[in-house]
Amino acid sequence: MSATERGLPGLRGAEHIGFTVPDLEQATDFFVNVIGCEAVYDLGPFAAADDWMQVHLNVHPRAVMKKLRFFRCKFGPNFEVFEYQSPEQNRQPPRNSDVGGHHLAFYVDDMAAALAHLREHGVTILGEPTLSKNASAGQTWVYFLSPWGMQFELVSYPKGKAYENETNLRLWHPAHPER
Repeated sequence: MSATERGLPGLRGAEHIGFTVPDLEQATDFFVNVIGCEAVYDLGPFAAADDWMQVHLNVHPRAVMKKLRFFRCKFGPNFEVFEYQSPEQNRQPPRNSDVGGHHLAFYVDDMAAALAHLREHGVTILGEPTLSKNASAGQTWVYFLSPWGMQFELVSYPKGKAYENETNLRLWHPAHPER
């Protein structure tokens, strides 16, 4: 099988990322006023008297998706952010080490300015910025938490990452617009 035959036919990339928050208005305030995203549109509520929610969304059949809101954050994929009310709902965000654990990373041009902005907004920053090594050399990163405890990351690599000099699998980056 050739490289062009592997994977999903017609794949272009990630279109959106979806996650659930405990309070959609609190998340909207955070994404719009702290991160700098734009709210694009809302849908919902959604509920079903049969098993549609379980069959199609893998949630409790009596779950109610109170509302979902799409956000656009500059040049990355859209965010689809849900607020659910559901029996047996776990309201604790998973840690990175938990199955299903995750984080969302935002690329910034100026790490110091981005950190100062987060601090001005009272955001919890986990540790200090870390300089990556090996294939990720050239990158600086640091984690931070949303008001509801979801993990996020700031990353910056204004001169690119080391692996980009050793492979044809390069991401477009402002430091290397010719790639």
